[in-house]
Amino acid sequence: MASSNSVLLSGGTIIAFNEQTESLEVIRDGALLVTGDRIGGIYDTPRPSDIPAGTEVVDCTHKIISPGFIDTHRHGWQTGLKTLSANTTMPDYIFRFAQGNAAGLYTGEDVYIGQLAGLLEAFNAGVTTTLDHAHHIWSKETAEAGLQASIDSGARVYWSHAFIGIEQYPIPDQIANFRELAKAKSNSLGLTTLGIAYDSWSFAAPEEIQAVVGLTKELNIPVLTMHYLGGPWMADNSPEVLHPHGVLDTDMAVVFSHAMNITPIGAKILRSTNQFVSITPESEMHYGISNPNGHQIQDQAALGADTFHTFSTDLMTQARMWLQRTRSRLYDQVLERWEIPYNNPMSVNQAFLMATRQGGLALRRPDLGVIRVGAKADLAVFNGRSPGMLGWRDPVAAVILHANVGDIEHVMVDGKFKKRDGKLTFENYNSVVDRFLASVEKIQKAAIDRPDPVIEGSFWGGCEYGQALEVNACRGAGTGYGKQFFHKP
Repeated sequence: MASSNSVLLSGGTIIAFNEQTESLEVIRDGALLVTGDRIGGIYDTPRPSDIPAGTEVVDCTHKIISPGFIDTHRHGWQTGLKTLSANTTMPDYIFRFAQGNAAGLYTGEDVYIGQLAGLLEAFNAGVTTTLDHAHHIWSKETAEAGLQASIDSGARVYWSHAFIGIEQYPIPDQIANFRELAKAKSNSLGLTTLGIAYDSWSFAAPEEIQAVVGLTKELNIPVLTMHYLGGPWMADNSPEVLHPHGVLDTDMAVVFSHAMNITPIGAKILRSTNQFVSITPESEMHYGISNPNGHQIQDQAALGADTFHTFSTDLMTQARMWLQRTRSRLYDQVLERWEIPYNNPMSVNQAFLMATRQGGLALRRPDLGVIRVGAKADLAVFNGRSPGMLGWRDPVAAVILHANVGDIEHVMVDGKFKKRDGKLTFENYNSVVDRFLASVEKIQKAAIDRPDPVIEGSFWGGCEYGQALEVNACRGAGTGYGKQFFHKP
């Protein structure tokens, strides 16, 4: 009997994962069988004889078959702010666009279409799973809009409702509405999973914290996430702060975003409770957050894109940036001793694992981010004959150091094509584009017309602002810094 839900990716080079050795392994000129939503077989021949009758065969000759990428920290709703924060800093971003400060710019429709367009953008970039820190919670309408867009996208999304103290929509009301959402959507979530985001562990009233903790237990929430900066940023949502609340040593995944001020004690807690950090290299450099110690906790770390409206949306770029920044930092330590480095401190394999398998482990989902029999069929297929990829021998190095989003021909999530032959398969995508651009025009005009935030004195944690040296890129009187080109004719 024909099997209509089987697909054979035939003839490609497969970046698989060996559970016994816990390492990557490469199968050349092989085949990968997708049966339903799972990987049903991996073969060392392009045309295995035992595939189900009626299986669709997709020629992947000269292509690289990779697990889909897992983004463990993303703010999907912000897609419509693209290019507005090109030269911003963290305080400027927060006072303009973070959480409640963007409330006056967005309706529920804007949140919905921004979230949907952002998740489709992620598909295009080979991102198959997203941990979405959903801090668009200014009203019941905007909360529901972001969740519904996640569901409608068909993406694998851990949509984590951020509980934020807002005067017009207090946390008790948010909790009540979240309960209603969980009940109303229990049978219609698709690939979306409800999670919780909460950033007030170090300063909120004990009653509020316990209410959030109680909600995670009441609804059996699988993922809890928070921003953890520390240091001069003062946002000390650290493992040391959370551990006494009894949320770390449980079945619930807890993901600490950034963790730029991770301590040896914090790292020990993460390892003992098997919880993870999400490193977002581009945002941590762009905004001046930094991450001086992330390389010391990489065994409990994955990667994220964060505010992708400001920079790259893909995990290949994040992995590449983190790889080279880590190498540079550790090389510098040797050079400062007037010695010459004789080894490379981080490999492309490690960077690849951080963008794939480590994300699955961070979410307590060992069936995500790997190619092995029984794992979820979340896959990205690269064109190995594109101009930038031509001549590769090592497929992992090709993906991490040479590939770009345009090289991704196919993307599958849960065994279904979300991108095929270089094009998104989302129904009526052009209408999504039109709705999104109409929203963008309104949001961006309102954002540009607002007065600039005044950044002086000290940041909310108490540390004073300091001036970074501005560089010069031009000979003569000017520096070339210039202004952003916002206004259309």
